[in-house]
Amino acid sequence: MQITITTLSDQLFTIEVSEDLELENFKALCQEETGVPALEMSIVWNGRPLHDDKLTLKQYGIQNGEMVLIQHLRGQISQSQAAGHSRSGIPNIDFGSIRLPGGSQQAQTRREDDPAFIREMLLANPSQLALLKERNPPLAEALLSGDMAKFTKVFEEQRQARIKEEEKRIRLLSADPFDPNAQQQIEEAIRMKNIESNMETAMEFAPESFGQVHMLYVDCKVNGYPVKAFVDSGAQMTIMSQQCAERCHIMRLVDRRWEGVAKGVGTQKILGRVHLCQIQIGNVFLQSSFSILENQPMDMLLGLDMLKRHQCVIDLRKNQLEIGTTATITPFLGEADLPEHARLNQPTNTSTQEEDRELAEVLSRSAQEASGSSSNKQSSRSQPSTSPHQFSEEIVARLMNNGFSRNAVLEELRRSNGDADQALATLFSKSFSMP
Repeated sequence: MQITITTLSDQLFTIEVSEDLELENFKALCQEETGVPALEMSIVWNGRPLHDDKLTLKQYGIQNGEMVLIQHLRGQISQSQAAGHSRSGIPNIDFGSIRLPGGSQQAQTRREDDPAFIREMLLANPSQLALLKERNPPLAEALLSGDMAKFTKVFEEQRQARIKEEEKRIRLLSADPFDPNAQQQIEEAIRMKNIESNMETAMEFAPESFGQVHMLYVDCKVNGYPVKAFVDSGAQMTIMSQQCAERCHIMRLVDRRWEGVAKGVGTQKILGRVHLCQIQIGNVFLQSSFSILENQPMDMLLGLDMLKRHQCVIDLRKNQLEIGTTATITPFLGEADLPEHARLNQPTNTSTQEEDRELAEVLSRSAQEASGSSSNKQSSRSQPSTSPHQFSEEIVARLMNNGFSRNAVLEELRRSNGDADQALATLFSKSFSMP
């Protein structure tokens, strides 16, 4: 029969076992999957712990498809302690690692809690800084602003939010699974976990989906004046802004009897219509009509009416516009040739320019430092990677105090070969911006 196993660290897997398997042998199988020693393992089924290791799963009443919870009881349990555990029904848990309020350990200042240390660590790592700008813009903006007070405020707000989320998750795992509110929260937690897993898969196998693409523009002339026209097959009609119409000296042809409101993504006032005007694309002249809009950011938009009239083909493979009625081809503009409002990397304000300049300085400084420390890094990378269960509990607990789950901490420690500072920088860089 199949039994689903879950742990407090979000592990979830299914194993195939016999219903006549004794509990102690079942624990041994689970030890291979979870890494939790069998002597420090407690099996919980339907809200009650299973104590007698000699009883079989069938004798306990566990059936095919059911789920059990594995709890890790800290500290080694001897055979006599295990017997006392089964008689008393109280787990023998080592409370020595729990920090009491006001204790000396809690009074010590940890580097991971110091915003200044986190700031310097992120600034010294260009790859993590780039990831931070993509995944956590508020913290990245505060980091690059140079204002330590602002960075400390955002850092603490996000850290406390993560801690609250982790506490909420722990309460959820210990709640009554049959409570409707708990079931609703569990469903939402599973949904969000699936979304994050889907996004991580997309970032690994389809990273291009997270990039931006610039829109399709072509060079043309209206009444002899150069215009950059946006090709939009999703627009019903060809439109032009009032500023562009004045620049091309065709406002005298506007028929104001066609005033109205253009509705789409928002609404804009239509001043009127130019019934016929020539558009020059390349060496050919095409007839078209325009609706003149009062507040339109782009100069001109070639809509479906004009594209169908001249049997145009948008060829994305060749990045060109084919005009069927004249058998001519015009290429779409590159990003550098687009109008200012349509560029993806246009400078929006002074702060953005300062951020880019500071990022360039960080990259340059990092490249200089890398030449002196490359040998040390190479030797550390040549060491075999550490198993997730060999990390110091003190390091794991220290990183978890920043609001990250145990599973995420262990994963980043594994990826960084046990480097706690590198793991912490990656965790902060990957953290999403908090509402």
